[in-house]
Amino acid sequence: MKNSRLKKKIRVRKKISGTAERPRVAVFRSLKQVYAQIIDDASGKTLVAASSLSKDIANDIKGAKSKIEKSKIVGKHLAEKAIKAGIETVVFDRSGYRYHGRIQAIAEGAREGGLKF
Repeated sequence: MKNSRLKKKIRVRKKISGTAERPRVAVFRSLKQVYAQIIDDASGKTLVAASSLSKDIANDIKGAKSKIEKSKIVGKHLAEKAIKAGIETVVFDRSGYRYHGRIQAIAEGAREGGLKF
């Protein structure tokens, strides 16, 4: 199962890369947490990061009932931080996960927060 996801991740990454004008949103989900970061692949630097463990949104996440709601909050928080950093358009890298559930919730939260995909 894990190897098939990694193969898909490599296949997706061949087609997607982030630039300075349009960085890449990379997501990772574990069994309990979700992580997202905006990366400029040209310079190899992480510009903005957010996760369900962030202290900034701890109160919001405590009120969430499901992992999908937590993911949406993380997406909104990522978008807020990105807009403060001057990033408006991004490329979404699902990292081999299906665009469904928590991964979709991160993307929808980021769109609601103001990011353009």
